[in-house]
Amino acid sequence: MNLQEKICSLHDKLLEVFCRTDQQCICLLCVMDEHSGHKTVSAAAERAEKQNQLDQNRETCKKTIQQKEKDVQELKKVMEKVRSSAQAAVEDSEKIFTELIQSMDRRRSEVKELIRAQEKTELSLAEDLLKKLEQEIADLRRRDAELKQLSYIEDPIQFLQDFQSLPVLPQSTNLSNINMNPQFSTDVVKKMVSEMEQLNGFNELELVQIYKVHTLRFAEPKTREQFLKYSCHLTLNSCISHGSLSLSEKNKKVNLNQQWNNYATNYPNNWCQVLCSERLSGRCYWEVEISGNVLIAVSYKDISLEGKVIQSEFGSDNQSWSLECVNSTFCFRQCGNRTGLNVHPCPSKIGVYVDHSAGILSFYSFSDRLTLLHRVHTTFTQPLYAGFGMKSKASSVKIIF
Repeated sequence: MNLQEKICSLHDKLLEVFCRTDQQCICLLCVMDEHSGHKTVSAAAERAEKQNQLDQNRETCKKTIQQKEKDVQELKKVMEKVRSSAQAAVEDSEKIFTELIQSMDRRRSEVKELIRAQEKTELSLAEDLLKKLEQEIADLRRRDAELKQLSYIEDPIQFLQDFQSLPVLPQSTNLSNINMNPQFSTDVVKKMVSEMEQLNGFNELELVQIYKVHTLRFAEPKTREQFLKYSCHLTLNSCISHGSLSLSEKNKKVNLNQQWNNYATNYPNNWCQVLCSERLSGRCYWEVEISGNVLIAVSYKDISLEGKVIQSEFGSDNQSWSLECVNSTFCFRQCGNRTGLNVHPCPSKIGVYVDHSAGILSFYSFSDRLTLLHRVHTTFTQPLYAGFGMKSKASSVKIIF
């Protein structure tokens, strides 16, 4: 650092004071002029304070490195267990299926492929996490080296200026949020072999369920900010919409139109329903603003249709699940059954979260914070679509996120 960089550009005086208010090095004249009334200390005193912070940062880096190294070792162990468990599952399946008649040979190969595909999926995720952890360790080591180099600077002005330019550490991966279970199971296969008379009834869904395991499953989000990471773009599908519904705001809002008056006269208890265009897969989250009597649903696309009209009410069969709000009273509907929900006060904004592979559907109300209204664990066998229904004049639904 040359001498000129230690001279105040305003007063041509030596920089020897640090302004904590403006976080910069100043001269004695600056203290009485531009920085009058600010909180100031000598450069040496501020350097000692920053040195303490630097030492604390280094200690944090060291502890984080140690934890990351432990995480790496644990993840490697999990990966090895995945490999050994998958191999054991393959061998076990091969042994089981050799006892079956020739007509089951094709199924045996399919099970083997499912195991390998699952192994590949799980190891791919684990390897991505491993690379990320190793990169974070490398970044932390590099940061520690920078901090160590900075600690050797004796000149307080250069030290403080260099300290101010240190970049903020990025958010690190927390392996504790990931549930790791590397075990594959062939129990379902063994049970089916013991019940030979049912083998001819093998269908595609049963075959998929045999090895539908997840060795690395992420925890469900807890805060609205975490849910919004999985927000999805939804638009109402005018091709699957009741004639009494009007879509507006670029197919983001739906309400009843003039035709509803005649329809309600003939069918006062029927819901007017609409599906969204986008297919839901993986983990998805969306929010809606509601008024009046409405249904908020997820449904398979092959729900009973007659032209553009959905014949089955959302939640009346095993093709859909819905949250119903009628006269400010909420209930959950599935297979025609209603589960009453104690919801007070009545919310105007609802969040919906779906984890397709985990079979989780959750409904939340939100204002200042999220409140869980209802959660269901099931098995989704087809792609899902968001849907809405209404049956009172003042009813409306608007997709807001």
